Amino acid sequence: MPQDVNKRVFLKSRPGVNGEPTDDNFDVEGCETPSSDKLQDGEALVKTLYLSVDPAFRCCLNEDTGAEYLTPLQIGDTVHWLGIGVVMASKDEGLKQGDYVTSNFDWPWTNVFVKAASQLKKLPKESVQDRPSLALSALGVTGLTAYLGIKVKGHVSPAANQTMVISAAAGSTGSLAGQIARAEGCKRVVGICGSKEKCEYLTSQLGFDAAINYKTEDVSDRLKEACPDGVDVYFDNVGGDISDKVIQQMNRDSHVILCGQIAVYNKDVPYPPPIPAPTQQTLAERNITRDRFLVLNYADQFDEALLTLASMLQQGKLQVRETVMEGIENAGKAFVSMMKGGNIGKQVVKVADV
Repeated sequence: MPQDVNKRVFLKSRPGVNGEPTDDNFDVEGCETPSSDKLQDGEALVKTLYLSVDPAFRCCLNEDTGAEYLTPLQIGDTVHWLGIGVVMASKDEGLKQGDYVTSNFDWPWTNVFVKAASQLKKLPKESVQDRPSLALSALGVTGLTAYLGIKVKGHVSPAANQTMVISAAAGSTGSLAGQIARAEGCKRVVGICGSKEKCEYLTSQLGFDAAINYKTEDVSDRLKEACPDGVDVYFDNVGGDISDKVIQQMNRDSHVILCGQIAVYNKDVPYPPPIPAPTQQTLAERNITRDRFLVLNYADQFDEALLTLASMLQQGKLQVRETVMEGIENAGKAFVSMMKGGNIGKQVVKVADV
C-alpha cells in the first residue's frame, strides 16, 4: 500500500475469552482521505503524529469492557484510543492550522481524519516542548496517573521515611511513578520488572534503590532484602501473584495504589479482579488501604498536576523513555508487543512527522 494513502487500523477479530491479543486481531486498509474543502463549521482536519498503546486498551477488545468509561470495539470498527496530532485545516475559531491537539480515548487509528473541534483538546505549544509524544506520556494521562495516584492514594510524607514498591516499574506509568515517589520524599524506591535490561535501567538511570526481576528472582526473598523496613506504599500496575507477594510484606496502615492489573487483563474476570483470601486477610488485619484509582475522577486537579509535571521535566527531575514503532500499519503489533513486556518506558507509534 503506498505510503501517501490514508490508512485505518480496524478490529478484525477478538482475542477471545482468556485469550492474549495477537497481530491477527488487527488489520489495516486504505480509506478515503478527507479534504479541507468539505469541512463543516465547527470541524477540523487533523493529521496523526503519534498513537499511544496502553494496557487498559485490552479491555476494549472484549464484548464487555468491564470499565464504565470505556466502550467495546465492534468487529470492523476503526480502532480508537489516545493520540496526538496537528491541525491541517479548521472551520472553528478555537483551532487554527498548526495547533497540536489530543482527545479522550476516541482518537482514531488513521493517518488523517475530520473531527468536531469540541471533541479535540488544544495543547499549548510550550507544553509539548518540541516533543509531541510527551502529550501521551509525562504530560498526558500516563503522567497524570503516576502523579495523582501517588498524591491522592499514596499518602507520601517526606518525614515518614517511607518505602515504595512499584510493579511494571519500567513501563510508562511505573517509570514515572518511581521518579515522582523520590521527588515526593520516599526514602526508598524499589521496582519490579521482567528483564535484566529493565532492572539496570531503573537503578542506573532512574534512581531506583533496587530492582527485582520477577522472571529470574524469588520476588518474596528479594523484597525482604530490598525493603528491610517493610513496604509502606505499593503502586500496583499488575495485580496477580506479584501483588499478592508484595502485600504480604506491607506494613500496618500502609497503602496500595490500585492503578492497573495487566496480569489479568486477558482473563474473563471483573475489574478490579477478586484477590485470594490470604491477601484479603492481610489487608484487613494490617489496615492496608486498597482503593481503585481512576485518574479520570480527578479531572479538577489535572491543570495543576500538568504544570507540576512540566516543571519537573524542565528541571530534569523526570526522564521519559519511549519505545517507538514506526508506521500506523504497525499499531496493532506495537500493542501486542507492549502487552508482552516488549517496551521500556512509553510505547508509542510514530505515524508522521510534524
